[in-house]
Amino acid sequence: MYRFLLTRQWVILTLVGLVLIPVMIELGFWQLGRHEQRVEHNERVSKSLDAPAVPIGELTGVGRDVPKRTAMRKVTVSGTYDPRHEVVVRQRTGSDDQSIGYFVVTPLLLADGNAVLVNRGWIPAPGNLTQFPDVPAPPTGEVTVTGRLKADETTGSSGIKDKKGLPPRQVMLINSERQAETVGRPLLGGYVELTDSKPRGAHQPEPVPAPDTSGIGSHMAYAVQWWLFTAAVPVGWVVLFRRELRDQAAAAAKAAKDAEAAREKAAAEPEAPGASDAAPGAADTDTTSRPEARADATESEAETAGPEAGADATADTEPGAEPGKPVAPAERTASVARSAAASD
Repeated sequence: MYRFLLTRQWVILTLVGLVLIPVMIELGFWQLGRHEQRVEHNERVSKSLDAPAVPIGELTGVGRDVPKRTAMRKVTVSGTYDPRHEVVVRQRTGSDDQSIGYFVVTPLLLADGNAVLVNRGWIPAPGNLTQFPDVPAPPTGEVTVTGRLKADETTGSSGIKDKKGLPPRQVMLINSERQAETVGRPLLGGYVELTDSKPRGAHQPEPVPAPDTSGIGSHMAYAVQWWLFTAAVPVGWVVLFRRELRDQAAAAAKAAKDAEAAREKAAAEPEAPGASDAAPGAADTDTTSRPEARADATESEAETAGPEAGADATADTEPGAEPGKPVAPAERTASVARSAAASD
């Protein structure tokens, strides 16, 4: 009954199911891990944003990376802007998350001889992307900047591909290590995303909005989907297995029913006319098959023919021949000649 499980179709189906089950389970746990990472990230960012601002020197220094635990912390720093080494960062969106433009990054020169990069905000892109855009001038003199400390951008962390051969003073990533070569001063690791400035200055770039910490993405939903797919594989296999059994049982029942109908039809058909009478008659007239039947037939013929038939039979028999044995024509002619000579 279960031999169909050894067919090629069912072997392939079973093997595919056995491979898919652990793969989809693992994918579900991977999405669950992404969900947990997102929740942890949101909690850490929310905690950092709610914390009071601290001097930037407590969290970063020259050549230091900004760790995750201190990223997005509010920091304060004082210095003077250096607009000569100002750059714009291409392909960045504004507060509506749709308009494409530039981030304006200006070095802030510190009293100790170091500098730190400050992202002053967003400006829309002009029609000609090969030229440096018109950027609002930063405040002059000493300013005190408050902002969110962020780690240097890389292609891996931001998902933005770095490009070569860009127009002067245009970059794709905010990276203190790369821009230190042009600033001419040691740069603190990371950069500051401006939230407040004293003095503020007029007509400044649009501030970069704070990150959204309420969204957790669809990772949990994806994890549940993968696990539902995992459960559907054995359920689907059982459904197909039971349907195959039903189909085979129905086919066997139909074959048995057809065979029974054929037998009933054969039994109900009438015999051909004369078929039953011809068979006994043929058996009775087959006198050559038994010696007794041949003898009875000879006696019956003799009685019917009478004395003339007996005389003819005697005349046709050669003298000295066995009674009842037929005589060949040549022998019969010789016998007649002998009889005629004897009578003469």
